[in-house]
Amino acid sequence: MSLGGAMNSGISGLKSFSNAMGVIGNNLANTNTIGFKAGRTLFSDLIPTNVSGTGGTSQIGRGVSLSVVDNIFSQGSLESSSSNLDLAIEGSGFFIVRNPDSLANNYSRAGAFRLNEAGYLVNPEGHIVQGYPRSTTGNFADLTSDIQINTRSFVSGEASSMVDLTTNLNANDEINTGGWNINDPIVSSNFATTSQVFDSLGNTHLITTYFTKTGVNTWEYNQTVPAADIATTDPPHAPEDISNGENAIVRVATGSFEFDSSGLLSRIVDEAGNEFDSNSLNWPNVTINEGKLNWINGATNNLPLDYKMNVTQFATDSKVVTQQADGYSSGYLSDVSVDDEGTIIGTYSNGESRQLAKLALAKFSNTNGLEKLGKNLYAATIASGPVDIGTPGSGVGKIFSNALEQSTVDIAEEFTKMIITQRSFQANSKTITTTDEMLNEVINLKR
Repeated sequence: MSLGGAMNSGISGLKSFSNAMGVIGNNLANTNTIGFKAGRTLFSDLIPTNVSGTGGTSQIGRGVSLSVVDNIFSQGSLESSSSNLDLAIEGSGFFIVRNPDSLANNYSRAGAFRLNEAGYLVNPEGHIVQGYPRSTTGNFADLTSDIQINTRSFVSGEASSMVDLTTNLNANDEINTGGWNINDPIVSSNFATTSQVFDSLGNTHLITTYFTKTGVNTWEYNQTVPAADIATTDPPHAPEDISNGENAIVRVATGSFEFDSSGLLSRIVDEAGNEFDSNSLNWPNVTINEGKLNWINGATNNLPLDYKMNVTQFATDSKVVTQQADGYSSGYLSDVSVDDEGTIIGTYSNGESRQLAKLALAKFSNTNGLEKLGKNLYAATIASGPVDIGTPGSGVGKIFSNALEQSTVDIAEEFTKMIITQRSFQANSKTITTTDEMLNEVINLKR
């Protein structure tokens, strides 16, 4: 092999290790880039030159070339974040984002998302995240499209249909021989509690239940609402069901309870005289019949309204243990979050939540075939194979919210590679300088 060939071998080494140092430098520069996958440099030797000797034909190498720069798609560590829209993938999947300029889909492991001024879920560069929007019928779409959240949306109220009331009535209370009087409800009762219920417009109303002890182990209940809240025309309300005075109330239901000797509810009699016991359907519900709560604010009449009376009569103070009504008021969108199944959930000011969309993830058979585009983005190529799209948990990876995937760059490993690369570069430069000295000797032969 000529001295020129030896020098070319050294030059090939300088070029290859310069590229290797560039890969190391790029890795170190992206130590804090979310979702970044570290690269590695692979080399291959060049086709050797055949030389003949007394022992036969031999081969002398001609140097080295850069074979490929691989991206190592290992799992990066997950770091917690305070943003609900910071997302990380555990597994092999990629987020799908659409370039608003080229309209092409790109792929990313970086999940630092946010909502823009139009409500689109975007990355910091403005690329729109793709997923399955939820239709008005409550189903997710079959095809992926831009995820857009109506940040000014409201949910309407839902009328109450059930009140769950758990209370104890003091067995030691005195019997009220005069019975309950609608014009003096507090004095003529032994105990009272007020429930908050909702109409179909999301307005709140108060229903007060008065308990009056009428005999040994027997109690009467009377339920009232402010007269200003409902239409009090007769029917359905008889004159004796409406109190006098400025703060008039209207009785909307009445009945009686009977307890056994152990203080447990054994029988209910409603205002129509119907008797119910533990063998009856929907025990121990009592009902405010249809038409009795005809709200005057325009809300629809969602009746009957059932009260589940978990009532006991023990020798302790009368006390409400729990009291809860279904239904809710109207509310506006106050927060957006993502669960571990990739479902985007809107939380409203009334405490209700709604599923708004579902994220889509992509997977490739050969991730090293993806083309880097910069800005934490990849593009599919023929080498990467066709894209497979699915939802989190279906083989394309899992979603973690309030988290970001960190770079896979190991600084200690990169510094070690840097030292080896530097020494290799120096060794190849020595090949060139030594060959230069040898050529100088050849030139001096003519002197």
